[in-house]
Amino acid sequence: MANQLYTCLWFNGQTAEAAEFYCSLFEQSKIVAKNPIISKFELAGTTIKLLNGGALFSINPSISLFVRCETKAEVEKLWNAFMDGGKAMMNLDTYPWSEYYGWVVDKYGMTWQLYLSPIQAGEQKVIPSMLFTNEVYGRAEEAIRFYSSVFKESKIFFTDVYKDGEPQPVGKLKFGSFELNHAQFAAMDGPGNHAFQFNEGVSIVVECEDQAEIDYYWEQLSNGGHEGQCGWLKDKFGVSWQIVPIVLNQLMGNPVTAEKARNAFMRMKKFIIQDLY
Repeated sequence: MANQLYTCLWFNGQTAEAAEFYCSLFEQSKIVAKNPIISKFELAGTTIKLLNGGALFSINPSISLFVRCETKAEVEKLWNAFMDGGKAMMNLDTYPWSEYYGWVVDKYGMTWQLYLSPIQAGEQKVIPSMLFTNEVYGRAEEAIRFYSSVFKESKIFFTDVYKDGEPQPVGKLKFGSFELNHAQFAAMDGPGNHAFQFNEGVSIVVECEDQAEIDYYWEQLSNGGHEGQCGWLKDKFGVSWQIVPIVLNQLMGNPVTAEKARNAFMRMKKFIIQDLY
């Protein structure tokens, strides 16, 4: 079975409110889990989790949510909703890559790229998009190929690089689209000086069936990176991952086992499943 991958957004409160807000904007969306710590929902088929982790980390634009919109009216509806209490990073306009595009930070601090584009068969409407800036600028295509080697059920749909005569250095990635275990992602290089880089504010969760899978993904993704606590790690590009056992959801949802499991994993770096019981 392919591991489930999904995006986790670090919040300081307001997780339930934000989940309701996001689901109200997209068809075929629903909340699938909710408690004081997390809200988990499906947004037009893409799974997202909001973690009420406190003030330790903040979301920044290094990983945004890219939304394919089929009409200008849909772009404008989402733009207006996100701009209510939010702010524009790139105004709604015509750009060389899209007839109608805008980049916006919503009132909760999450960034969204809205893009007028027909959705082709098999494409997700909402996908996480990684922006490689500062010290990892120029490594976006390398990262796509690395992730695709780690996750065995993967595809690289396309990569478009800058060419002679274009405004950025030749070979840097304009835009790449890829799939890891049936979850779709995008990546691009971000030239210039930026006040942000990858951090724990937006991470990618890998739910694992057993200890062997946890060991594999932990070793592969932490190689050249940094091991964190409670199943968190940073890869060699600085992207944050959570490598967690699927059984954790069951243990934390049971009042009989929740406290013991919590006390156990708070002392762990890599999850050891047998020690959760």
